[in-house]
Amino acid sequence: MRYSTLGNSDLQVPAISFGAWAAGGWMWGGTDDAAAIEAMRRAIDLGVTCIDTAPMYGMGHSERLVGKAIRGRRDDVIVATKCGLRWDKEEGEPSFTTTGLDGKSYSVYRNLRPESIAYECEQSLQRLGIDTIDLYQCHWPDPTVPIADTMGALAKLREQGKIRWYGVSNFTVPMLEECIAAGGVTSDQPPYSPLRRDIEADVLPFCREHNIGVLIYSPLDSGLMTGRVTMDRVFPETDLRHGHPWFQPKNRKRVIDMLEKVRPIAQGHGATLGQTMLAWLLAQPGITTALVGARSPEQVAENAGAADVRLSDEEVAAIRGLLDALGGPES
Repeated sequence: MRYSTLGNSDLQVPAISFGAWAAGGWMWGGTDDAAAIEAMRRAIDLGVTCIDTAPMYGMGHSERLVGKAIRGRRDDVIVATKCGLRWDKEEGEPSFTTTGLDGKSYSVYRNLRPESIAYECEQSLQRLGIDTIDLYQCHWPDPTVPIADTMGALAKLREQGKIRWYGVSNFTVPMLEECIAAGGVTSDQPPYSPLRRDIEADVLPFCREHNIGVLIYSPLDSGLMTGRVTMDRVFPETDLRHGHPWFQPKNRKRVIDMLEKVRPIAQGHGATLGQTMLAWLLAQPGITTALVGARSPEQVAENAGAADVRLSDEEVAAIRGLLDALGGPES
């Protein structure tokens, strides 16, 4: 496994980190708790020593699973979690309505008020069973609260020893500029994948310029880039892929055809398609780590292996050309 320093912190993060969204079951059609815990433990064994979770992932369920997985191995892992999405308090900016693992409907609010952040931090520490969170991130921006107030609340938690470093997720460049004006952040966590590359225009260059670490999420486009999502695959309504444009038959077929053109490159490296596409992402300047989900030890092992795949400049350019030719999803 390859490691690098995350932004201005002392955190040495692996090229491939464990994304624990799917482990929480929410929006992924449920979860197998035992398999998720086993996958996380296997990840640590393989050098995937950063696990990223959030309270919203299963409404605390993912964090509890992470806590169980790292029990007895706290010193071996970087724990990253988030704040700012509340399903238990109607305060802040209304964001979306969702169905929890219990089948109930919840209204979710973006809430980055200082008192809410302090409360969420305590809840996360309890669920995770740890004393300090290594990387604490704002899950989504909250337009009802000045960013300076939010940064002040995070700085206070760091002074109290409850978090080591803090960052943001899904923030725009103007928002990142406000963060810097208020003292700075260690990292940003944006979506970035072969099919979603908009951060290349602004967020990624900005983070490179200002030494802000970048943890990318959904790098394999919810599994579509693995080549294992066949045309006969059906997703239940509780799965976020059910209504996603790229997973509709017409667009899915286009992606499958594009991946077949990537396959010779993958075979040349003795790699799977998923490993090859992860390696392509890691080859882009400014990417610190890719957060990749897994539900089994076997998936973890495959993901971890992507760090060993080194594409040539010509191969990186060839894959980009195929992606550019694919374009966006068709209606």
